[in-house]
Amino acid sequence: MTGGIGLRPGLIEIDGSMKSGSGTMLRLSVAFSAITGRPLRMFNIRAKRSNPGLRPQHLEAVLTAARLCGARVEGARVGSMEITFEPGRIKGGAVRAEIGTAGSIPMLMMTILPICLFAEEPVRVLVEKGGTDVRHSPTVNYLRFVFLPTLAKMGVRARLRVLRYGYYPRGMGAAELYVEPARELKPLVLEEFGEVVEVGGISVCTFLGERRVAERQARAARKLLAKEGLEADIEIINDRSNPVQKGSSIVLWAKTDTGVILGSDAIGELGKPAEAVGREAAEGLLAELRARATADIHMADMLVPYVALSKGRSAYLTRALTDHLDANIWLAERILGAKFSIEEVDGLYRIEKLPKAP
Repeated sequence: MTGGIGLRPGLIEIDGSMKSGSGTMLRLSVAFSAITGRPLRMFNIRAKRSNPGLRPQHLEAVLTAARLCGARVEGARVGSMEITFEPGRIKGGAVRAEIGTAGSIPMLMMTILPICLFAEEPVRVLVEKGGTDVRHSPTVNYLRFVFLPTLAKMGVRARLRVLRYGYYPRGMGAAELYVEPARELKPLVLEEFGEVVEVGGISVCTFLGERRVAERQARAARKLLAKEGLEADIEIINDRSNPVQKGSSIVLWAKTDTGVILGSDAIGELGKPAEAVGREAAEGLLAELRARATADIHMADMLVPYVALSKGRSAYLTRALTDHLDANIWLAERILGAKFSIEEVDGLYRIEKLPKAP
């Protein structure tokens, strides 16, 4: 096992109704189980939700993680509120997943990415028949242009390729993730905001080119950012990869001279003007820039498993304490034995992962 995480005896038992009670609790618990080699029993999965238990996207995330580490799984069916997950060795190689709905491809990839870092060989994961850009999930281009570049600072070598964009309600998107094993994850220290040196973005529409949706999203975003003195270079993509489901999305990012990458995204929906989509993404980015955060509100919780698995002290600043952030820290402390502290500093919250005592 790499990265300083060794096999730990004992069953992990997690009540899925604790903290956020979301699917993220399941995804992260499964990832930590695979990495540590400890069996997991999780019950009351998504008990607080109107449709509790495993949905197709959660089920496929668990099964894909199981394929990566040769795990034995019980309770793996749609609607199940309890599973056991007994991991084996994380071998790596080529793995294929198929969601079958508009369930989030990025969320499945976030389940398996930490596991892939501890594989014996590089991993290539193809995820098909899912949603690349759907609600309650980061867009696929947020992962490509904001999340993975931030993780690269920790020594994560991963690439994401979009094969077909997929949107609600039919999905049918596809993407491929390639990950090289990491011998050790470096700590991440982002405590100085610095000065903005780049503002960029990607505006995508699929089979909506005749309505100039991608251009209109980008124009609205540029206009709002320009009012704050920011000139944004936004790439326009008039995509034709998925003839069965039209849709659109936009991701924006800002980079500073201290290595900070802040992001914000938005997706098109029926009855939602393209201009509103662009403004939504721009307003989200401006909120981060005005706060002078060093990790946006989504990045803040997504970073937790990686800094928990790294050696040494990590720290970053975020503008809000979300339920997902709270839940992820709770799981990292409970399963990995990591120690975090949260301190309010000049209107922001400093998330600090403390170094382990020698």
